[in-house]
Amino acid sequence: MTLRQLECFLAVAAEGSFTRAAERIGIAQPSLSQQIRALEAELGGPLIERLPRGAALTPAGRALLPEARGTVEAAERAARGARTALGLESGELEIATVRSIAVGILPTALRLWNARHPEVMVRLHEHSNRRNLEESVRRGNGDIAVGPRPTDWTGPLEPLGYEQFVIVLAQNDPLARRGTIRLEELAERRWVLFETDFGLNEIVMGACARAGFSPRAAVRTAQSEAAARLAAAGLGPALLPDNILPSGFEGAILRLDPPVRRELVAYARSQWTQAAASLVELIRSTAILSSA
Repeated sequence: MTLRQLECFLAVAAEGSFTRAAERIGIAQPSLSQQIRALEAELGGPLIERLPRGAALTPAGRALLPEARGTVEAAERAARGARTALGLESGELEIATVRSIAVGILPTALRLWNARHPEVMVRLHEHSNRRNLEESVRRGNGDIAVGPRPTDWTGPLEPLGYEQFVIVLAQNDPLARRGTIRLEELAERRWVLFETDFGLNEIVMGACARAGFSPRAAVRTAQSEAAARLAAAGLGPALLPDNILPSGFEGAILRLDPPVRRELVAYARSQWTQAAASLVELIRSTAILSSA
């Protein structure tokens, strides 16, 4: 017994006619009749009574009907599930990322994603730092990861570009009108810093170390949005990705000389799906990232 035989049987049952059933499923009538005969031979008796002006189910055919319908519907659900995993038809796309990227890079791309693929729900898995993100993806969480480049990655990986970091100050800060600033100019300030296990903390501490100092904390937070607001409120400078700052942000934003950048990539544990590839292209088209 094959799915094709059951599909032919269901078409005849629905149409009450071999001719219309053949048209319905797009095969020649002799081929449909052959499929029905093969099914009847396998089951050991007639399922459809051939009438002068149509066809009707026999008692055996009526008994088979609900089971045949359930089998075909189950196969269709299975096919849809596989197409979802490989493509964009319906279902769910799980994205693993770090918190600052969930705030800065992804919203615009996901707005377009939702407009193009409204039947595909997106589920975000946000992690505090690169290492937690990488470990989670290695365990099989997420269809695609968007974040800093992982270490020793052997699965699919696509570079996205580099995000730029800026200094945020209060509008009334004496340095607020500067277009650019060097980090060492802020060495004596107390800073808005991140909790030690938050991913951006590593960026901030590394950049300051290269500038020759270790920043002192006025306040620590585990939220990039909170850091931006605290810096704008005058609690101290904050070093942040420029993509998390909304249009009309009230703080002063200064570019860095030399610049501070972080490479972002998209990666997966094993199979690179059509859905993942589509999301990568949306990120590339919407995120403001540099090539170096």
